[in-house]
Amino acid sequence: MATNASVVVSGTGSRVELFAAIRRDARVEEYSIRELARRHGVHRRTVRQALASAEPPGRKTPTRVAPKLGPYVEVVDAMLVADLDAPRKQRHTARRVHARLVDEHDAQVSYSTVRDYVRRRRPEIAVEHGKVAVVAMVPQDHAPGVEAEVDFGEVWVVLDGVKTKCHLFVYRLSHSGAAVHRVYPTCGQEAFLQGHIEAFEALGGVPTGHIRYDNLTSAVSQVLYGSGRRRTENPRWVLFRSHYGFDAFYCHPGIEGAHEKGGVEGEVGRFRRTWLTPMPEVKTLDELN
Repeated sequence: MATNASVVVSGTGSRVELFAAIRRDARVEEYSIRELARRHGVHRRTVRQALASAEPPGRKTPTRVAPKLGPYVEVVDAMLVADLDAPRKQRHTARRVHARLVDEHDAQVSYSTVRDYVRRRRPEIAVEHGKVAVVAMVPQDHAPGVEAEVDFGEVWVVLDGVKTKCHLFVYRLSHSGAAVHRVYPTCGQEAFLQGHIEAFEALGGVPTGHIRYDNLTSAVSQVLYGSGRRRTENPRWVLFRSHYGFDAFYCHPGIEGAHEKGGVEGEVGRFRRTWLTPMPEVKTLDELN
């Protein structure tokens, strides 16, 4: 029989353990702030502190904002607040915030100052608006020139004045991390194949091993469940692979598959946040490619 994994931390436990238990219950059990406070026997203010940071606050000292950032604090906060309603994968990184301050406001402020402020302020803003941010990272290690990974990600573009959902094709070499990015109006087979052709030309060749994929309909007609990684492949895709002489490695569905090609999924997110945030405004997609 399954048991509830949450633990009510008594006064004898460390404050770090208390915060960890609160954060775990908020993420896994999705309890409200009121319920978390009741279960752990603490004030709601303590719950909000735990959700804002895994590290308990020390003795209260006045919050000091770097002098050069001071005039732009409201601008940065506005970016982080806007991120709460932006597409999840097109939110500002600290580097993007810094770039916008320099480009749009002529700010004379270091990246490290912006990074430290964003790191502290983002979770506070999330909690203030009843949201908690979760970040995950997946390491990769591959031999050079052997493998690559491909993925599509949704992006929003203001195309000729109209907010339009497009698709970002990303091809990434697993060892070096070198990547090619293209934005297409669809993620259909034409875009899928064209993305490969342009990536092979841009990077000067084809991997000697295999390329990792989701079970995209452009490549896979049917997933044969219960038979390992066996797939029924699209005939046109088989011809394409045969022409270029590479093998396809199809990842398992779900979370396990995401771990198998975490490098390219991370690259999709990095490119979106760095180069497509805020939403680019173009007349044609050729301007992005």
